[in-house]
This record gives sequence, structure tokens and C-alpha cells, in this order.
Amino acid sequence: MIKVYPKKNLGQHFLKDKAIAQKISETLTGDGYRSILEIGPGMGILTDFIIGRGFPDFRVIEIDNESVHYLGEKFPELTIIKGDFLTFDIDGNFNEKLAIIGNFPYNISSQILFKALNHRDKIVEICGMLQKEVAERICAKPGSKAYGILSVLVQAFYSAEYLFSVSNNVFYPPPKVLSGVIRLKRNETKNLDCNENLFIKVVKASFNQRRKTLRNSVKAAFDLKAFDYHDFHLRPEQLSVNQFVELTNWIGMNLKSSE
Repeated sequence: MIKVYPKKNLGQHFLKDKAIAQKISETLTGDGYRSILEIGPGMGILTDFIIGRGFPDFRVIEIDNESVHYLGEKFPELTIIKGDFLTFDIDGNFNEKLAIIGNFPYNISSQILFKALNHRDKIVEICGMLQKEVAERICAKPGSKAYGILSVLVQAFYSAEYLFSVSNNVFYPPPKVLSGVIRLKRNETKNLDCNENLFIKVVKASFNQRRKTLRNSVKAAFDLKAFDYHDFHLRPEQLSVNQFVELTNWIGMNLKSSE
């Protein structure tokens, strides 16, 4: 069987602890979907346990040629997609709702989540292992130091749970950081009650100067007619998703360029 060597340029750190792999596979709830897509299976330690769960439609997507050949020999019945998830046509390949899972490469984990957000009506669950700091940021609540852009944008459409931490000594090669496993489940918000493109700009602008009050960060980012918003004395980490929606609507009405 072909050997697979972790590649630094792909951010590969292969999980070698079967007990943790099984625990990650069990984070899939199966609620509201029958299809699973595993991202970056590597040598298939997690894949093996997901197969054991018996989902009707399970596929993996892998960019590394060595891993693709290895997985093909190890799991001859498995549907293996050779490609990059970031450019993968989700709608063209999945007709039904699905979950994604994986030990996500740290260098593209945020990009994976942003792509999932763009397909949020199809991807109803996300289970995965990320850098611990990023995982904590995604699941952080308002008022927390970790609460930021990723927290707001993800939690606008998904409920976020931080499930457990993973030591770096269960990987080959061991990463320099700890890992965390999260589960995101699609919430009932179909669309935000505001201009969603402006919402993203407002959230990003607010946290670009997170130590300042909203008045200062918004003043620097938008050309507004007024600066009398009732929450302008707050800092961005104090605002919930709904408060950011309200702020977005207020900014939309007060943009000078909208006159």
C-alpha cells in the first residue's frame, strides 16, 4: 500500500489516536440530513469510523494525490472526490441537505467556514477539529474576549458548541498549537433582517478597532449623517447578532451616499 507523508504546504497533521477519531465521528447527529462530506481525510482514521455510522451517502474530498491513492486502496467502496473543497461545486454534487466534517487544515479552516456560510441552506451541520483558538472564537459569546468577527458571522446562521479540546501529541507531526472540536447546527434564521452585505461590512469595521467604542470604529468606516445611535457607547464585543442587525439597519438609513 502506498505511503502517505504529511505535507507542510497543505497544512497536514495526521491524527493517530483512534479513540479521538471515534469521538469526533460521534459528533455527527444525523438530524435533518443523510449525506456527509468529509474534508481532507488524509489517511482515513476518521473516515473509518464515519463509515461505521452507516450514513446512506458518505463521500470524502481530498486534494493530496498520495492520500487519494491510499484511500482508494483502503476503502475501495468509498466515493473519493479528488479536489479542493474551496473550489468544489456543492450545489452541483449534492441535491439534498448535508453535513461536513473533518480535521480541518488550520491554514484554511476559516475559508472552509465562510464557504459553508455561503451554502448555509444546504450545509445544515458542521463538525470538525480546528485550531483551539479559532474554535473558541467561533463559539464565543458576547462579552467574551474571544468574541469577534467569526463569532458573529457564524452564529448569525448556526448554533455553535465547543465540544472538547485535543492535545497536539496525538498528531503526526504534532502541530505547535492545541486543537478544539466544535459542532455547528443550522438555526432557524433564513435571512437576516437587514442588508447582509452591509452587515458583514459593519461587523468587520466594528472589530477592526475592537478596543474603541462603536462610535469611533463606525465613524472611521462609514460616511454617516448622524452619530447619535443608542449603542454607540458600547464596544463591538458587547453586541449580540441581533444588535449588529439593528446597527446595520441604522447605518443603512444614515449613509450619506444613500441620499
